Amino acid sequence: MTKRLDLRVDFAFKSLFGTHGNESILAAFLNAALHFPDEKKIQTVQLLDPHFNKENQEDKRSILDVHAQLEDGSRVNIEIQLNNKHDMEKRTLYYWSKMYSSQMKEGMDYGELCKTITINIVSFRYLSHIHEYHSTFQLYEREQKLLLTDMLEIHFMELPKLLIKWRNREVDPREDQLVRWLLLLEASEDEEITQVLEEIAMQEDQVLKKAMDEWERVSQDPEVLLAYEARRKALLDEKSALKRAEKKGKEEAIKAMAIGMIQEGIANNVISKLTGLSIEEIEMLRHQ
Repeated sequence: MTKRLDLRVDFAFKSLFGTHGNESILAAFLNAALHFPDEKKIQTVQLLDPHFNKENQEDKRSILDVHAQLEDGSRVNIEIQLNNKHDMEKRTLYYWSKMYSSQMKEGMDYGELCKTITINIVSFRYLSHIHEYHSTFQLYEREQKLLLTDMLEIHFMELPKLLIKWRNREVDPREDQLVRWLLLLEASEDEEITQVLEEIAMQEDQVLKKAMDEWERVSQDPEVLLAYEARRKALLDEKSALKRAEKKGKEEAIKAMAIGMIQEGIANNVISKLTGLSIEEIEMLRHQ
């Protein structure tokens, strides 16, 4: 069997969920993610241009991973992040605001603006104080927990947390459609997940079968593979750069702490024990 694309890479994710012809796959994922009641299930979804025009020359150019409109006019953005850039909150609010404000046309009333939803799928632990893999945020009054408006909805889906639950058999993709769609993103690295999802696709879920067939097809397309490998390399380079920056930041923080201890007259052996720096490194800091 052909090695399939890693769907956690944004290019591969867009090839499956954000491509014209695959709207039924996107609709199935959104129905699972947004928990709409049966009478409000998404039947059709329209893919929108993922690019936002800059209003001013100084504006940052915005490109969404998957940008879509539901039947009731609601706008949805799905972002998949392989690397933690430590900017998710601000990035999310910025993209949400772009989507929400882009609806406004000349002569429109504010009441015509539609609900705007952002879904962040992240391949790292993000909300350390929350145990669940799927978290939903809205605008509430702090004390009374009163919902101000349902126009804003932000979801975080953390794949590492889901994988732990999967390995502990706390979730079942046969019973939970969101679990099966999120596990699909991990399937290229896990034969057991792939086998289980293939069984579900053959037995009961025709849209999942379509998704897996399409995933197989694009994974053999030479043009797709060329673009995918370029994007995957860029993400690996980005990950390495982030690790180097994080390491440098930690080293600078340790040195600053050591200098503070030196200024307080603390002995070298104590500083070494607390910071992990060698006596020679501490002596160099003393003579700077």
